[in-house]
Amino acid sequence: MAQAWAILLPVLALASYASHLLLPTYITGPLCTGGDGGGRSSFLCAQPPKEKDQDPSPASTMYKTAFHFQPAKNWMNDPSGPMYFNGIYHEFYQYNLNGPIFGDIVWGHSVSTDLVNWIGLEPALVRDTPSDIDGCWTGSVTILPGGKPVIIYTGGDKDQHQAQNIAFPKNRSDPYLREWVKAANNPVLRPDEPGMNSIEFRDPTTGWIGPDGLWRMAVGGELNGYSAALLYKSEDFLNWTRVDHPLYSSNASIMLECLDFFAVLPGSNNGLDMSSAIPNGAKHVLKMGLNFGEDVYVIGVYDLKRDVFVPDTDDSRLWPRIDYGNFYASKTFFDSKHGRRIIWAWTTETDSSSDDVAKGWAGIHSFPRTIRLDSDGKRLLQWPVEEIESLRGNEINHQGLELKRGDLFEIEGVDTLQADVEIDFELTSVDDAEPFDPSWLLNAQKQCREADASVHGGIGPFGLVILASDNMEEQTVVHFRVYKSQKNYMILMCSDLRRSSLTPGLDTPAYGGFFEFDLEKERKISLRTLIDRSAVESFGGGGRVCIMARVYPVSLVDDDHKAHMYAFNNGSATARVPQLRAWSMRRARVSI
Repeated sequence: MAQAWAILLPVLALASYASHLLLPTYITGPLCTGGDGGGRSSFLCAQPPKEKDQDPSPASTMYKTAFHFQPAKNWMNDPSGPMYFNGIYHEFYQYNLNGPIFGDIVWGHSVSTDLVNWIGLEPALVRDTPSDIDGCWTGSVTILPGGKPVIIYTGGDKDQHQAQNIAFPKNRSDPYLREWVKAANNPVLRPDEPGMNSIEFRDPTTGWIGPDGLWRMAVGGELNGYSAALLYKSEDFLNWTRVDHPLYSSNASIMLECLDFFAVLPGSNNGLDMSSAIPNGAKHVLKMGLNFGEDVYVIGVYDLKRDVFVPDTDDSRLWPRIDYGNFYASKTFFDSKHGRRIIWAWTTETDSSSDDVAKGWAGIHSFPRTIRLDSDGKRLLQWPVEEIESLRGNEINHQGLELKRGDLFEIEGVDTLQADVEIDFELTSVDDAEPFDPSWLLNAQKQCREADASVHGGIGPFGLVILASDNMEEQTVVHFRVYKSQKNYMILMCSDLRRSSLTPGLDTPAYGGFFEFDLEKERKISLRTLIDRSAVESFGGGGRVCIMARVYPVSLVDDDHKAHMYAFNNGSATARVPQLRAWSMRRARVSI
């Protein structure tokens, strides 16, 4: 939508709210003159981004993350086969040894004792056999009885035909499992049945055992022109037979890739081990990668005896995404140390390939998250693993703030480039909630673009402005807006990057997702945001909606400016902030 912007004229005032370290600073009242007369606020209305005569290069090391996992150099994409084994977390990942662009893919390998600090090892798998000479693509790790890890991964031959391959650790007494040996009978599974597409057959899941003692796994493929999560059985994990029906199939032409399949128990904080008996009342989750950028999931019931998975809903248009931002090829594993299920994903760069070449690196992973099922059995909840708190430094704490329409409250006293921010919003009234249109569920991003932070609402928008330049020309906004539906309230969460950088040519969308919320019961809407230089990872409503984003603000590399952070409200109803806590984040120890 067209926007008329005016010049930012901040009015500064000191507030009397107590803090651990400092008096907070409010920016109140009309924040700029003018407006478009259409209900748009003057809030956050700096001049629209314009190119500088000489922009800093995105190659700056300032964009390198401090605690999100990434190698020191070169290209990285999908996490592959994460596991916890004998006291060590293993992170395998798609990696190009030779440069910062996609190609020449092997399995990178790093290890950790806490999911925060990492040691890089030599690649676990390289392209050295006929069945994987084109690439050692995405796969999984399954721990067989007796504590025997096995990798199953997709390999490509010289004609780019895809098949599944097996590898075992060379020496299980090596705590880091540095070396892996490929099975002599690789590939163990080819798409050589009639109706199968040999170049669309990839990304096997972690295996699970049925009541018959046989192993199962799913592989993304195309069968008779249909996309499917093909189901296979095996006695020994080396010889596989396809089940006559897929785990799930679609009549759409979209390839179902980067599959994951796991069990969850409604309302439980504990994860479930798919190699053990699954308790009564558990549901199953099938996660699928679509369109080379969207990880969606469907919750359903899985009958182990008949090998039938029945989704709770047939309308795939309404399947939620694992994350509504820059988050793809996610992978989960069961962490036996803490009895939890953990997920992480690949987050791309959103600059150009030439920028990546100049930087010398491309790709990060989201911070590891716990993942579990809400008590109503309808939604997955995600939250950063608790080990991240080991990186927290100085804390600021504000309580009892009130944000009226148009208020900006500056959050000071922490490193605004590396921070962990937790804020609760409490609404004084829900009477002003605007009606919810169910059609918005089909395109939440469009709603975020049109109902952005500058547009006054009844309840909201309210949230955080982060990585903002002195003059507000650059800013990333994470915010909520509350709507009244027929039965309850629907909350739109947005992460708006459209003014995040003055650098031209970047991908700067407005991400968004909806979640249902019982405001009468819960009253508070929580937001947690991890700020890590070029990574902004946000969790709304206790992890009901998560949004991962990449931003490259010019001011971040400009020594003459600092990055600012604010809490704000631009809705008619006052938003109370019973608690706002923020911590500076130390850099993780990474040797990769």
